[in-house]
This record gives sequence, C-alpha cells and structure tokens, in this order.
Amino acid sequence: MDGTLVDTEPYWVAVETGLVESHGGTWTTEHAMNLVGNDLMDSARYIREHGGVDLTPEEIVEELLDGVVGHISRQVPWRPGARELLGGLRSSGVRCALVTMSYERFVAPVLAALPKGSFDVVVTGDAVSRGKPHPEPYLHAARLLGVDPAQCLAIEDSNTGARSAEAAGCLVVVVENHVPVAPGERRVFLPTLDGVSPTDLAALTP
Repeated sequence: MDGTLVDTEPYWVAVETGLVESHGGTWTTEHAMNLVGNDLMDSARYIREHGGVDLTPEEIVEELLDGVVGHISRQVPWRPGARELLGGLRSSGVRCALVTMSYERFVAPVLAALPKGSFDVVVTGDAVSRGKPHPEPYLHAARLLGVDPAQCLAIEDSNTGARSAEAAGCLVVVVENHVPVAPGERRVFLPTLDGVSPTDLAALTP
C-alpha cells in the first residue's frame, strides 16, 4: 500500500521527524528511508534507538498512527496508475489482496476512498506475527485467497516488501518510489503503473 498504491511515505517521514524532534532528537532522511516497508514494531524500535524517543515501541506506533491517519484522512495521495490498474484487475475478474505493514486503522481511510470490494483480502501489519521481510504476510494472503503463492504476482516498491513476496514464492513487479530496490531472480522492474493493464501484467508471468 504505502509507496505502491498511495504515496504516504512523506506523511510517515513528517510524523517520524516531529515525534523525534519533540523528544529532543534528530531524524535524518537516511533514518527515514531505512524504515520504508518495515513492520511497524520494528520501525518503532529503530526510532527509539536512533531517535532517542523515551517511549515504548507500542506507544511509538500509536503516536505514528495518530499522525499519519490525520494526514490520510485529509488527502489520499494516489500513486500514478495504481487505482486504474486495480479497477482493471477487478473488471477482469482477477482476485486481489492488499498486503501492508500498516495497521488496520490507517488502512481503513484508504479502503474507504476506493470502490467497495476493490480487494478480496486485506492483510495488515497488526494481523500477522511476523512482518515483512518475512514471507508470512504474503503466505497469509495467498491462503486467504485460496491460491498457491507461486501463482501470485506482487507489486512492491521496497527491498523489504520484495524480499517478503519473493520468499513466499511470488513473482514481484517492482515500481521504485522513494528507495532503490536491488535486482532479483523473481523481480521485474517497471518505471510506473501509469498505463499498465491487466494484460501487461499477464505478459510478465511465466
């Protein structure tokens, strides 16, 4: 979701920076980019260690969510072509899952801004015990869809997400956004989703 369907990374960076600075610390772009695609609890532990924030990881997560939910409730920053491709997949009868490390209360405003039923399955960070880059989120989504992960195509924008999908057995379409993504055996790179159709995605699969 973050960075692929919606460009919310600037929201996360702004909220992280405000939180760290309010505790007398300094937050750099490098720190922020290290968290892209990560499990929220892992990110919270990183912020506590590197930002000098004297809160529990759970408290940090709640503060981050309060901030980004406020931003997303005012404006959903869609990524180019993402909604159109999702709509095309739905019209073509392709079952879709949203696999994100964001928590349900942050995901809800994004889903509310999409046509009802855009996703058959939604897996959030607070619904799994091990987040990306572990394969559990994608394996869980495939189970809920009732399909073999090897028959799934994942769209990702980060190394963390790509590693998770690859480890689950998915083919990964990478559309880089805020961070560079390394090449991989099961990774196909596209410059954008703008103008990409379900037929285009099908042509990428073995």
